[in-house]
Amino acid sequence: MTKNFVEELRWRGMLAQIMPGTEEFLNKEMATAYLGTDPTADSLHIGHLCGIMMLRHLQQCGHKPIILIGGATGMIGDPSGKSQERNLLTQETLYHNQECIKRQVAKFLDFEAEGPNSAEMVNNYDWMKDFTFLDFAREVGKHITVNYMMAKDSVQKRLNGEARDGLSFTEFTYQLLQGYDFLYLYQHKGCKLQLGGNDQWGNMTTGTELIRRTLGIENEAYALTCPLITKSDGNKFGKTESGNVWLDRKRTSPYRFYQFWLNVSDADAERYIKIFTSLEKEEIEALIAEHQTDPGRRILQKRLAEEVTVMVHSAEDLAMAQEASGILFGKSTKEGLERLDEQTFLDVFDGVPHFTLDRSLLGQPAVDLLTREETKVFPSKSEMRKLVQGGGVSLNKEKISAFDRPLTADDLIGGKYLLVQRGKKNYYLITVK
Repeated sequence: MTKNFVEELRWRGMLAQIMPGTEEFLNKEMATAYLGTDPTADSLHIGHLCGIMMLRHLQQCGHKPIILIGGATGMIGDPSGKSQERNLLTQETLYHNQECIKRQVAKFLDFEAEGPNSAEMVNNYDWMKDFTFLDFAREVGKHITVNYMMAKDSVQKRLNGEARDGLSFTEFTYQLLQGYDFLYLYQHKGCKLQLGGNDQWGNMTTGTELIRRTLGIENEAYALTCPLITKSDGNKFGKTESGNVWLDRKRTSPYRFYQFWLNVSDADAERYIKIFTSLEKEEIEALIAEHQTDPGRRILQKRLAEEVTVMVHSAEDLAMAQEASGILFGKSTKEGLERLDEQTFLDVFDGVPHFTLDRSLLGQPAVDLLTREETKVFPSKSEMRKLVQGGGVSLNKEKISAFDRPLTADDLIGGKYLLVQRGKKNYYLITVK
């Protein structure tokens, strides 16, 4: 093992709570550790990334990571940090979500590694589906008292009025189910460490307690959490006006994903580049020092956005996102616009005035088509003539030299779009149907 896992998390700002003896245990032997995620959607979002990066660092430090998909617990819901009970999912939906999540996690962890620390994915539905209620009550329930369960912060918050509907018995049992996951993995996979977000500390310590009470106090188990990531202004990390920033390109395009990281504040960029990349300490410190000499160049944000976009998507997606990012404020060509996929193209011009034009009108002069009531890019024909003569009008990023040139199907980007630019900053997008 070349690096100390706990030290790695500590300098990166990824360590919140750690049980006594955990660091000594990790230094003594190759450890198996797991982190659980509920498959409540068919994609992870960047709120999950800190936990996934913990597993990545764990494997890079020579230990074995297990990602646990909560197929069983996902059917119940976890009260930790929530104000409402979750919707319960069907088995078919959970299986679909699990397969999608595995494809995403495989970009961070090596499931094909030769040697004992190859990553593994498990689903707690596999060992819970045939577990009867009577068996669970006898084998698990008798070891943990209600007093112990009631003392957990996650339970107390729900009982003290933070949720309208209180706490259902289903959710109350969640910590026992999660605790049993740890016990099962301890017995069947030699897993002695659980990782998770800091809101999971109560559930995680229930697991270590269940192991000791079931198997004997000499059976040591450990827990370690990462902090819940926030923005420097205190607001929730990973949320935008349109909702979560997802790892699935269908939910959040690589361009929007890249833009999210590119637009974080200087203070957040300093923290995030440690948490969300695998760059070494010396390189990060050099980047921070260079950034501080000239913050306007946004060196940290650019490197952060590059690293995370390649890790989650690909180098090709990064190149497209960078090209797209330069379109609004830099030079581009029709060929450059054509290289973008349709979703990226639409994302770049999201928010600009958008018109629709009937395809049968193609072939008419630009001055007629761009002053129509339904495509009023210019208020009058005379104004358009003046702007064209002054070199102030572009079609698909190329200057128009004649205001009466016809607009034809050959001008369409992707066979359906026209991009008109009036002056330097005013864009208009026309969809031809």
